[in-house]
Amino acid sequence: MKAEKDINQLRNRVEKRCTLVGMTSDVCLSALKIATGIIGHSSAILADGIHSIGDTVTDALVYAMVRLSGKGVDDRYRYGRGKYETLAAFLISVILVVVALGLMVDGVKDVWAAWHGDTLERPHNIALIVGIIAVVAKEGLYHYTRIKGRQTGSTALKAYAWHHRADALSTAATLLGVAGAMFLGESWRVLDPLAAIAVSVLILVLAYRMGRPAVEELLEVSLPQEEQEKITAIVNGTPGVKAFHNLRTRRNGSLRVVDIHIKVDGDLSVNESHDITRTIEHGLSEALGEVMTNIHVEPYHGHNQCEKKEPTVNPKL
Repeated sequence: MKAEKDINQLRNRVEKRCTLVGMTSDVCLSALKIATGIIGHSSAILADGIHSIGDTVTDALVYAMVRLSGKGVDDRYRYGRGKYETLAAFLISVILVVVALGLMVDGVKDVWAAWHGDTLERPHNIALIVGIIAVVAKEGLYHYTRIKGRQTGSTALKAYAWHHRADALSTAATLLGVAGAMFLGESWRVLDPLAAIAVSVLILVLAYRMGRPAVEELLEVSLPQEEQEKITAIVNGTPGVKAFHNLRTRRNGSLRVVDIHIKVDGDLSVNESHDITRTIEHGLSEALGEVMTNIHVEPYHGHNQCEKKEPTVNPKL
């Protein structure tokens, strides 16, 4: 129990540190982009700076969720607060959808205006420089946060990493539009809104990839089939287990929850039955990582329809 608590505390410290790094970076980038957009006469960079303000709000949201999820188990949250991470991932995906649709609508409006003869103003060179800095910074934050998310198994950090990647793509598209407006002439300045439309589609795809697992977890969809097969193999391979049934699995943030009924020889002592459950718990932890198990022990009365070693199932959303 103490080791599990130490792991949760370590994960939460990493999550808070990553979120604070991202929040500080977004505040600095948004201020830099807005100032550059005004001084450098670049509406694209200015819009991207306003978008970065939304990133700061997202950072604050993730940080609040991470702090809540790090409080661990108490009398009210007997399964911990891992679902706060999942909720954060879902909310980020919703924000990404809203941002993507906003970029798409603005891009379509600009393309329509350019088609009817309007000309975009040529940005200043500083807009190009700031755009490059922003792309490099956001891509670096993506890799940093993704690595930490994998190390800790944090759903929120993994989602947060994709948010940084979406920002990097958005700024890269803006950068392409700025470069085209600066170097290819007036007729090519429509590249800015066209790139924004393309990136909005990519962000929608990213939002789907992020939001679907979060929704499935909130709806308590079973663990993936391959993980359930590992559970089946471990339980079947545990000495003393005659059969099992009523296997139920789900995720709770980075925690996997496994409920199962096992059947053992009815003449075994309580200590012997307990040792069997401990063996199963140890095997599941080694195979799957952090696992919360609820193993119900029943006496085995011989093979019948209810006592077969049941195959795993994986309900679809």
